[in-house]
Amino acid sequence: MLAGEVVVRHPLTRALASAGLNAVDVACRLGVDPKTVDRWFAGRVPYPRYRNELSRLTGWPVDDLWPDAAPRDALLTTDEVRTTYASRSLVPADTWRRLFRDAEQAIDIVAYSALFLLEDPVVLRAIATRARAGVPVRIALGDPTGAHIARRGADEELDDVLAARIRNAFVLVKAIRHVPNVKVRQHDTVLYNSIYRGDDDIYVNIHVLKTPAAHAPVLHVRRDHSDSMATVYLDAIDRVWASARPLV
Repeated sequence: MLAGEVVVRHPLTRALASAGLNAVDVACRLGVDPKTVDRWFAGRVPYPRYRNELSRLTGWPVDDLWPDAAPRDALLTTDEVRTTYASRSLVPADTWRRLFRDAEQAIDIVAYSALFLLEDPVVLRAIATRARAGVPVRIALGDPTGAHIARRGADEELDDVLAARIRNAFVLVKAIRHVPNVKVRQHDTVLYNSIYRGDDDIYVNIHVLKTPAAHAPVLHVRRDHSDSMATVYLDAIDRVWASARPLV
């Protein structure tokens, strides 16, 4: 550093220092990689949920930490949301097939039954083909005996129909569950959304009280950077998967 040169530190750096926290502390508390925190120090704007957490940790207002974040957020939301559908039934069948057929890095399905997909032999063949090519596939379906599945069935006024649909899905998924790179688990979690992922493209079927999933809206989001809104859904996939148990 040259004599007389002024070092301007990011407000987040100053805020954390005043709170007695370092990058490792923040990474542990927020469940992120320390390299991600370093990028925040360098000027990368965290996703809003992390900004709120950092504000809480430091006591600094969000606007003081990132005064220029609001315009950027509006731009990112516009860029990331590719398509919306009034209901899942309006999503063309080829859209689902293409989502899995074109995947090169990862395929994830997190739902209760995903029966509309598993009943499509073209989708099953696409998933199996990509898995054999080395693409990891994770399919998390509901536990038909689980408390949350029973509650969801009651909310949709389906009684035991949802559990029956899940059992049917278990039968259909047998066609691919032993293909290399395909893993199937069952979970009993509250799903606020069913999530279908092919690489950076994510289709989110929003769950609405007393509305069948087929009649509820779908949001197509594409991840375009590490702190995008799509990360919220990718994190949700990981959390459900971690809590699920292998299907036997």
